[in-house]
Amino acid sequence: MDISVKLKNLEQDYIQACIKGERWAQKKIYVDHYARMLPVCLRYATDENEAQDILHEGFIKVFRHISKYTPGTSLTAWIHRIMVNTSIDYYRKQSKRRTSSLDVVYDMTSNEPDVISELSADEVLKALQKLTPSYRTVFNLYVVEGYSHKEIAKELGITESTSRSNLVKARGKLREAIKIMYDGYGS
Repeated sequence: MDISVKLKNLEQDYIQACIKGERWAQKKIYVDHYARMLPVCLRYATDENEAQDILHEGFIKVFRHISKYTPGTSLTAWIHRIMVNTSIDYYRKQSKRRTSSLDVVYDMTSNEPDVISELSADEVLKALQKLTPSYRTVFNLYVVEGYSHKEIAKELGITESTSRSNLVKARGKLREAIKIMYDGYGS
């Protein structure tokens, strides 16, 4: 007996089943991408519960708009973009956006040793989660996702100078939080 397995089109079969509303296919895509997308949401969230809320809202959008996915492109990258956009939407809903604008923003530099390399990823994430939503969102969009200040301003409905200001302040707050953590190790 010959058994043929279609490996090439397996992902496309799941997508087609999702378009038809098949729960088993949605579960398969959710399970396959959960571990990669939770850290994306954690970077934008205050804590794990908030990250879970963003993640679940993101997957709802994934399944609602799965028919817009372009076959042949990376499904993971497409889902990642939805998670980032969902995080931005969450920020817009939750934040009162108490930001300040600076006319001139100077890059903050430090001659201190690189303490980040001494910390675990979880410790850096915890420091990031201590930032205000506006600082955390701008930091993630600029540093992690590679958005320009112009793009951030458009996405968040703020000025470019506010985006720059929030980035500088976020870096300063992160530096302070990480220094406190590093000093806590007795160095």
